[in-house]
Amino acid sequence: MTGPDPAVAATRLAVREQFADVPEGGLVMVACSGGPDSLALAAALGFEAPRAGLRAGAIVVDHGLQQGSAAVAEQAAEICRTLSLDPVDVAQAEVRLTGSGLEADARSARFKAIEAVADRRGASLVLLGHTRDDQAEQVLLGLSRGSGARSLSGMPVRRGRFVRPLLALPRATTLAACQALDLEPWHDPHNADPSFRRVRARRLLESLEGELGPGFAAALARSADLLREDADHLESLAVRARADLPSAPGDPGVDLEALAALPRAIRTRVWRILAAEAGAPISDVSAAHVESLDALLTSWHGQGPLHVPGGIAVARTGASIRFSPIRETADTH
Repeated sequence: MTGPDPAVAATRLAVREQFADVPEGGLVMVACSGGPDSLALAAALGFEAPRAGLRAGAIVVDHGLQQGSAAVAEQAAEICRTLSLDPVDVAQAEVRLTGSGLEADARSARFKAIEAVADRRGASLVLLGHTRDDQAEQVLLGLSRGSGARSLSGMPVRRGRFVRPLLALPRATTLAACQALDLEPWHDPHNADPSFRRVRARRLLESLEGELGPGFAAALARSADLLREDADHLESLAVRARADLPSAPGDPGVDLEALAALPRAIRTRVWRILAAEAGAPISDVSAAHVESLDALLTSWHGQGPLHVPGGIAVARTGASIRFSPIRETADTH
């Protein structure tokens, strides 16, 4: 008796390795769009979960951004049901445009919808179908933002209950798995629209693979793994440094002298923490923002207040640095 197709076996093994911390009878759900990556992942979960004494379910998100999206979502849900997944929930995402771009706003709405279903169902894990190619694309996008090691470290395999079992596998494996299982994936038209940055990054990656060799995407993914270890360590030091930062004497702001005394590799990360505490979306705080903030310490000549994403003003006042909503800053003049 022959075993499963190698691509199918690879996806099943990748899923099986994530079950160690799931209690017996626990529910593992997959976020499934109906595309080849998440469909191969759904098939692997439907096969492996019962054999591990676990329940398997799926969450399909309808973003409502394309004509016929409801029908596409229902079709994906029906395929999940044929793969022995139960429960299967179709969730409507409420995409609100914030100025961060449609990709970012849709991603935020998608995770919010998935989180709501996972909470309601009591899911132990939610599996996401990102592959090694997605990781490489993420690194390229990080390079374009110039936001440092964290931006270049890509996506983690696990964050909380969200898990990416396929992150070490190329997209070709998920396509081959779907073909071997006679699954017909849906191909999102947005994935061919060059107005989206990720689509342009994907095309650039394909070009670089052709020019520099077929191992280029894998090398980017390996670099992301190494950088993530470094970034995690530095950020743990930055969190500790932020906790130890005193306020200026008689001033609620952060003490200038204490902040300036931090090593630059730590201080730049502390700036991001301070911005996030003030309400800035951390993913939107670029290296250019951090450089401008750091100049309040290293080359200050009366400039400010500076603005960071989220409507936050940052000013050097006396012996402190203050973060405040722009409207409050405006009201004081």
